[in-house]
Amino acid sequence: LLLGPASAVEPIGWGLAIAGAAASALTGFISYPRLYCYFRECCLQRHDRRAAAALQENLDKRLFGQHLVNKVVVKAVKGFLNNSNTKKPLALSLHGWTGTGKNFVSKIVAESIYKRGLQSKYVHQFVATLHFPHAHSISLYKDQLQSWIRGNVSICPRSLFIFDEMDKMHAGLIDSIKPFLDYYELLDGVSYRQAIFIFLSNAGAEKITEVALDFWRNGKTREDIQLTDMQNALSVSVFNNKNSGFWHSTLIDRNLIDYFVPFLPLEYKHVKMCVRVEIESRGYAVDEDILTKIADEMTYFPKEERIYSDKGCKTVDAKLDYYYDF
Repeated sequence: LLLGPASAVEPIGWGLAIAGAAASALTGFISYPRLYCYFRECCLQRHDRRAAAALQENLDKRLFGQHLVNKVVVKAVKGFLNNSNTKKPLALSLHGWTGTGKNFVSKIVAESIYKRGLQSKYVHQFVATLHFPHAHSISLYKDQLQSWIRGNVSICPRSLFIFDEMDKMHAGLIDSIKPFLDYYELLDGVSYRQAIFIFLSNAGAEKITEVALDFWRNGKTREDIQLTDMQNALSVSVFNNKNSGFWHSTLIDRNLIDYFVPFLPLEYKHVKMCVRVEIESRGYAVDEDILTKIADEMTYFPKEERIYSDKGCKTVDAKLDYYYDF
């Protein structure tokens, strides 16, 4: 049994998602939605205001050195969830070097809306190199991608779609989802206005670093950087990057991406924060000597100033395994 006019398609294997049969049967016996959702995951499991509060709390506690991300993502998601009359889906494009927190933030957004987070059946992840590897199959991929989104939104209007490795996606492919991000009330009887789309990309990282370095060299702190200092330059940089899935994309040309969110390169002090939190999350006492050693072993750039970690916090977990006998 399929819910809605189209079948839901997951990226792995592109099989048809069979949904609703067991749920419909169980609903006949459980007449109270809250009781039903206690036993089974429901679409939009958490109330909008609770989700926004959880997002703010998690970003404050677990994200370091990204004041712009914290501010923009919280305001964008909170405003969207609390708006009962949205005109289009929410589309966020997260940009920055590896290890600066893009995947981490998308994970927190998912956990804030659904208790199972990335494991929720209403959260759908897509990785460019895994699910769309062949340039000669773009036409097929476009059809599959549209079917996947249409089917899942038919089942749950508040579906969350995460597109990773946008900088490795074949140019033109992402434009196939343009109708779903536009200002249509209905498309073939389906409304996409409650859905959330998050794109992750390394494209534009050079421009972000350039702005951050200019501020540092002029004696300003990273907290002085405002979104207006780089958002326009970032969107133009991504649009004109031939090695990006957003190259000359209609999503950018038609202003369908609501926010281009810059992830600043992380400094030495932020790496130490990441190490500390990871140690504590494993239930171990923090050894300050080991914490400092791990931060010191990271490589930093530019070569002379050595301000920013070239891998962010990405390798912290592996280094902890080396120093701690877990």
